[in-house]
Amino acid sequence: MKKILITLLMFVSFANAAEVYATFLVHPLKDANLAFIASGIVDKINVGVGSRVHKGEILAELENSDIKAMLEVARTTYKYAKKDYERQLKIKNLIDEAKFDAVANKYESAKDQLAYQQALYNKTFLKAPFNGVIYTKKIEVGDAVSGMMLRTAFKIQSSSKRKLLLKFDQKNRKLVHVGDIFEYKLDGDEKTYKGKISKIYPRANFQDRKITAEVLTKDFTPGLFGDGYIISKK
Repeated sequence: MKKILITLLMFVSFANAAEVYATFLVHPLKDANLAFIASGIVDKINVGVGSRVHKGEILAELENSDIKAMLEVARTTYKYAKKDYERQLKIKNLIDEAKFDAVANKYESAKDQLAYQQALYNKTFLKAPFNGVIYTKKIEVGDAVSGMMLRTAFKIQSSSKRKLLLKFDQKNRKLVHVGDIFEYKLDGDEKTYKGKISKIYPRANFQDRKITAEVLTKDFTPGLFGDGYIISKK
């Protein structure tokens, strides 16, 4: 009796499911074009194609000796402006209010100038926005870069996290839901893989009238393609 019940449940489950054909391309989960936002001459390059990097790691830097010198001047100015302000603050009630305001203004201006010079200095470094792998390098030491003209220095992708971008016919849009299972094969690979639909795009492509969905996965080489079936519960 138990076996009959299980069989009936499997039959009902199968009867309430539909298979929606979909093709896909493998994309990195994260992908970015990296460029300097300051102008200057490339002084150091710390990575190349294939380098694995961590978020915040310095990938390259511009020649910045002049900006660094101005930053040191700003630090010195701020240091003594702060000391003067703290001294005057202790005797604030004994001195002319206008004199104290002038000292406070000098201190605040020095603090703002230090922050500004620090920001300029920071822009001479190009850092990784996330953990990933460099897959394109387009600069060399000595190259001139301009913040006015966006020039890609590196391209970076997530190390192993991937997403499959599925395409399926828009007539099946009401059959596919987030959480549905996608069974698929990569072109040239006989192994069958499974994943869950994690996202469905809210519009059809104007050219081919296909709906796009995403399946999260890992380790596949970006650019590979394949096809499979979305197991949809009606």
